[in-house]
Amino acid sequence: MSSRYVDRLRALLSPVERKIFGKLTTPQKIQNYLDTLPINYELRGETYMSPRRMMKAKTAHCFEGALFAAAVLAYHGQKPLLMDLRTSRPYEDHVITLFRVNGLWGAISKTNHAILRYRDAVYRSPRELAMSYFHEYVESDGKKSLREYSNPIDLTRYAPKRWVVADDDLHWLVDALDNARHFPVAPKKNLRTLRTPSPFELKAMNIVEWKKR
Repeated sequence: MSSRYVDRLRALLSPVERKIFGKLTTPQKIQNYLDTLPINYELRGETYMSPRRMMKAKTAHCFEGALFAAAVLAYHGQKPLLMDLRTSRPYEDHVITLFRVNGLWGAISKTNHAILRYRDAVYRSPRELAMSYFHEYVESDGKKSLREYSNPIDLTRYAPKRWVVADDDLHWLVDALDNARHFPVAPKKNLRTLRTPSPFELKAMNIVEWKKR
């Protein structure tokens, strides 16, 4: 990534923000920071906060956590890459941040469940990484809902001012993720043969870290 983009991003941050970003020098540290934040239940309405707003609110859902992680990676000179995991309707999509270590892919992920979490950099391709989420992506009714994954989406195509420190909700960026090219996880005829998880599996998958107040 260009040093000019890094410089532009760093110049936007306050001293306090730079101190937080500066300490989070690895994907593991970024994930550990996100894990300390309560999940954003959007009790006052839907939000798509920038990293600046997220740090002030001290809460995040998957999109907000992924965007923060991408911003920190960019701060340290790594590409800010997002991936959209698309579900069958009416279930919710999930957004993760991609990173690479020695040519292999990993992911940072903010979630309230014991599943859909961080992935170590052991995957040979973005598809292989995306598929690691398939069997865990189970809804409360037992349906395995993951259907598509996007190409890695490089946020350096957007000025850092638009997404790192924006005051408004980033609906435009959510739309950009949704409009990115997506690939099916499997043919439809295979998806018709999926096994429903057992009650024991569902019990484990429905555990949440942060309860709604």
